[in-house]
Amino acid sequence: MTITPNKLAQPTIAGGATAAELADLDRRHLIRSMPNGAVTERVVIVRGEGCTVWDADDNELLDAAGGGVWHSPIGHGRRDMAEIAAAQMSRIEFFTSLYEFSNDQAIRLAARLAQLAPEGIERVAFSSGGSEAVETAIKAARLYHHRRGEPDRTWILARHYAFHGATYGSGTATGFPPMQFGVGPNLPHVEKLSPPYLYRADQLYPDQDPTDFLIAELEETIARIGAGNIAAMLGEPVMAGAGVLAPPADYWPRVREVLSRHGILLIADEVVTAPGRLGEWFMSDKLGMQPDMITMAKGIAGGYAPLGATLMRDEIADALLRDGGFFHGYTFQGHPVACALGLATLDIIEREDLLGNARRIAGWLRSGLAPAVDLPVVGDLRVEGTLAALELISEPVHRTPMGWDQVIAVAFEVRRAHGVIVRPYGSNLVLAPPLVLTEAEARRATAATVEVLRRLHPDGTLAPC
Repeated sequence: MTITPNKLAQPTIAGGATAAELADLDRRHLIRSMPNGAVTERVVIVRGEGCTVWDADDNELLDAAGGGVWHSPIGHGRRDMAEIAAAQMSRIEFFTSLYEFSNDQAIRLAARLAQLAPEGIERVAFSSGGSEAVETAIKAARLYHHRRGEPDRTWILARHYAFHGATYGSGTATGFPPMQFGVGPNLPHVEKLSPPYLYRADQLYPDQDPTDFLIAELEETIARIGAGNIAAMLGEPVMAGAGVLAPPADYWPRVREVLSRHGILLIADEVVTAPGRLGEWFMSDKLGMQPDMITMAKGIAGGYAPLGATLMRDEIADALLRDGGFFHGYTFQGHPVACALGLATLDIIEREDLLGNARRIAGWLRSGLAPAVDLPVVGDLRVEGTLAALELISEPVHRTPMGWDQVIAVAFEVRRAHGVIVRPYGSNLVLAPPLVLTEAEARRATAATVEVLRRLHPDGTLAPC
């Protein structure tokens, strides 16, 4: 089956442009994230409802990728969210949060997040997205130690294959070398550690317990750099961009013990995982991280407005705000419309039991994708809450990762043949649907994915449908 444009009813978009004209304008004028520059196809999304979106050719597509970027937890096109935004705009659309000024929605959202966050996390600095939230955390960690009389604590520990953002600091902490290539010099004093990659444990940590290896590496790194020179470690509870890598149960508690012993802060990057994507408001606490700071963004306002946040313990915030204050911030921090939508998103997640549905989605994804595990091109299936990754390989003996171009082609085929949007990410094919996904939609998404994978040859070519 192949999805074809509805040529009889091709819509006219704003400004009189057709779908083809919009795609051409995109290519000519729009600069956006494009990890693979060879991609020339454009799919212009113009509307959505629940887990369904429509493109400018009026093709109906099932969004199994959360707006494409682990996003949109409460679904698309909600009229109640539009009404909340309109009501807030009619009162006040924006005013600065600088100096003595604030707004009621930012205050209410900060208090609500503090209520939901792990114990001891009480203070919130808003931003416009995840990269900014991580940037804030890095600067806060360094300044915290400086204000406490330890100015040499400037090093940040991160991990290979982690994605922490695309700004200067967050982009340096990101564990994908293409993020840093050709734009250096990058942020100094950032060191990368090995990730908990259990599928490849026998290759990465041969004849060793994975956690024992990773803790020994951490201890060795601290000794080499010097504990008195390290400000913080930055880590996702579950590594989304690495291909949904979940750590062993003893990993984070042991990391926390080492960091605490050396006076090093732990920043939990929950930009993808909070709120609710793994069936919990915050996953860091459930995994024993006991973080000093938490970053969040993607789902915090439901995808209805750009919003990010850096949450932190009182002692960190207090150190930042004394002796001249925290000379840092963003124009749209605490934006009242975004914060009103953030409050509404948390209400919807709670009222509609979307934490519970996230746990149900995990079961649907796991069972629906299970038939793919026996295929020669699938090395591993990993499902954590509403995050699922199929690691694709080109040969089974050494488990050679399939090339990104081939994975992109697979994702495109799932969309073209079945009208289902999944995401290519390195050697992984990723699903991250909205938390409102139904069981029937999960069956459609997983069946489409498995059908295409059955046609995928180890050399990356696809047999016809």
